[in-house]
Amino acid sequence: MRQTWRWFGPSDPVSIDDMLQAGVEGVVTALHHVPPGEVWSPEEIAQRQRELSIMRDNQPSGLTWEVVESLPVSEDIKRQSGAWRAHIENWKTSLSHLADAGIRTICYNFMPVLDWTRTDLAYRLGNGATCMRFDAVDFAAFDLFLLERPEAHGDFDAELIEEARQRFAEMDDARRQQLVANIVSGLPGAATHMTIDEVKAHLDLYSGISADRLRQNLLDFLGEVSPFAEDLGVRLCCHPDDPPFPLLGLPRIMSTEKDYRGLIEAIDIPANGITLCTGSLGVRRDNDLPGMMARLGSRVHFLHLRNVALEDRRAGGSFHEAAHLEGNTDMVAVIAAILAEEAKRKRQGRDNWQIPFRPDHGQNILDDHVRQTRPGYPAIGRLKGLAELRGIMTAISHPMFSGERN
Repeated sequence: MRQTWRWFGPSDPVSIDDMLQAGVEGVVTALHHVPPGEVWSPEEIAQRQRELSIMRDNQPSGLTWEVVESLPVSEDIKRQSGAWRAHIENWKTSLSHLADAGIRTICYNFMPVLDWTRTDLAYRLGNGATCMRFDAVDFAAFDLFLLERPEAHGDFDAELIEEARQRFAEMDDARRQQLVANIVSGLPGAATHMTIDEVKAHLDLYSGISADRLRQNLLDFLGEVSPFAEDLGVRLCCHPDDPPFPLLGLPRIMSTEKDYRGLIEAIDIPANGITLCTGSLGVRRDNDLPGMMARLGSRVHFLHLRNVALEDRRAGGSFHEAAHLEGNTDMVAVIAAILAEEAKRKRQGRDNWQIPFRPDHGQNILDDHVRQTRPGYPAIGRLKGLAELRGIMTAISHPMFSGERN
């Protein structure tokens, strides 16, 4: 398991020096300023590589750009509209430039409109830490009474609609505005935020696009880019829906083991693979994460390790982002399955036997409360998570427990 860290570039309050002191081995980043559909130039890629290669005092960091997260898939590609064919060619050109720069693992997603959705970006826990949270009642209030989506009343049961009506009535204007801002925060790598009118306009563009149609559009896209990536020696890894259930009338097509099995069987090329995100997939109780790793592991090219605490039994219910060893996911079992897959790859002689992972998200603790980082990406909260994950990994790998002791 190769320890990596997400970095948002020179403007990220969490610096290269911070990453080094956390003990990471590689960097996960992207050219967040380049709009979806445009080519990532060799010059821009090289500039990002230079930026992460030095410390504050201009000494070499020893770190390299190992994983792209994300090379964005444009909305035109997802809908097969407008300039979608040109955007696919540009995506392939960007892949070629990344491969030339020695970057071989490319994470992407196929979620319409919003990359992730939370109702609270700083939910306070009992110990004073804060985290991101999805409140099902708040979200229904947004959809029904702020967005005022006509079809929303058919997407929620009567009990939830009444709870949302009461919750909305209790909100003052400031709370309503904050809820909108939280939900339409857009892509985590971007500095822009969509307005509620822009969200409505994007939703209108997906009118009539079913889950089956969106799934076919994904397969059409992968049918174009996967063989090209294979020839380049590049690994593509699709991130799951976050959260993994339908929202705002938009289809969700990468939420379950069945979804991923269908993806890799339809485009049965080693380059076509998976980002196994235990946080996103863990929101569904029916996702067996250690089992998914065991059964689909040969096509897992990248790992996001984080945990969530589910707050009620209903599908699509409330949850918050727990500490990495808390919540509903058995992280010890997941890491054991990862290490078993890596051991299998070594026996097979695979040169990519080691799977990069990063501590995904983290709770704001200690000095995180005064450092203005992107939601979910505090310095100390992620450091704590990485240390916990590293401890499990080290213990399970120890000869005393791995069975390799002479």
